[in-house]
Amino acid sequence: MTSLQHWLSSLEKLHPTEIELGLKRVAEVARALDVEKPAPMVITVAGTNGKGSCVATMEALLCAGGHSVGAYSSPHLLRFNERVRIDGVEVEDADLVRAFEAVEAARGQTSLTYFEFTTLAALWLFREAGIEYALLEVGLGGRLDAVNLVDADLAIITSVAIDHEAWLGSDREVIGREKAGILRAGSPLVCADPQPPLSVVSAASGLGAPGYFIGRDFIDGGDNYRFGELEVELPPISLPRPSIAAAITALAVLQALPQRGLEEALAGVRLAGRCQQLQWRERNLLLDVGHNPAAAEYLARWLAANPASGKTYALVAAMADKDLPGLFAPLRDLVDSWHPAQLPGNERAAGGEALLAGLREAGVPAVRLDDRCPDVEAGLENLLLTSGPQDRLLVFGSFFTVAEVLQRIRDDGDGESRH
Repeated sequence: MTSLQHWLSSLEKLHPTEIELGLKRVAEVARALDVEKPAPMVITVAGTNGKGSCVATMEALLCAGGHSVGAYSSPHLLRFNERVRIDGVEVEDADLVRAFEAVEAARGQTSLTYFEFTTLAALWLFREAGIEYALLEVGLGGRLDAVNLVDADLAIITSVAIDHEAWLGSDREVIGREKAGILRAGSPLVCADPQPPLSVVSAASGLGAPGYFIGRDFIDGGDNYRFGELEVELPPISLPRPSIAAAITALAVLQALPQRGLEEALAGVRLAGRCQQLQWRERNLLLDVGHNPAAAEYLARWLAANPASGKTYALVAAMADKDLPGLFAPLRDLVDSWHPAQLPGNERAAGGEALLAGLREAGVPAVRLDDRCPDVEAGLENLLLTSGPQDRLLVFGSFFTVAEVLQRIRDDGDGESRH
């Protein structure tokens, strides 16, 4: 196989299940590849929400300070290459193919999931590039996630909320225990959850891991950040402030913050699909991949702080296994017109009836609800016709939803970003 797309199609069929938590198989292949320590300094990031924002912020700050850095995150929106970046640049297809070939040669008869295989490929690329810092975003949970085969020199937990209940449970203490599985004895923990579960606090204490907790050890005061004698005026940015604060704290603990230009580096941090504002076809779009109640609450706060001059229309499609009423309820009073949509061909996606039931249970009045439930692309076209230039079109509910709209915009000609 020579093309990246051929490899990715093959990896989707390599393992009988999409997810199989556990480290034994992937750790064996990691040893064969010699990627158990892909960089002299490894920072692992777990959390229900805010992981990608935290990784992107650390990446920008490390690059601004002249450090070589590899960043691994998931999922991607439009291109797989988004998942693996070296010094802020997505790796090329040819490099990914070489990495996949190396993993395939090393795994022998060991069966790997798509995520395990691609994680190993990212680690291989980081080691080959000789980077100083590896930033690794956990895919699911923490303790049994493939990323956790690497010992973190510093661990970050951005938030602990209810999501992926079938895998992680529906209790914050249990979920916190899983996420705290990325901690290592004596290595620092930075936690951006303002009410960390006792399981996280206890895990750090039991391992002798120095803990830095938001609100106690570092302060996110809206426009200002403070950690010891370090004070930073945060620029206007749409990413979650606790994740940004955690990123700054982590690098401060490691004495890796840039000596100058810190505020400028923060102002340049961008992450597609996270309160992303676009101007397209004379319409104001706001794209957000939030797909659980905690993410919806953050989005609601953002909308309240940044009101539209006209009406807000919501185009929403989500996965069937999500808490749909909990996803919609925080936004109920901030959206003037709701437009649920479907994702044909996505077996995980919620159907129209499930979306409508979730919206009704969340208390959305019938007068604000469009019950036609077309596919996402058709729903977007409908909103372009019914809205005006002063209105805001909010697209949210899943990575798949935002990806559909971003692809439509790309096919039509890139929209103009506004931050």
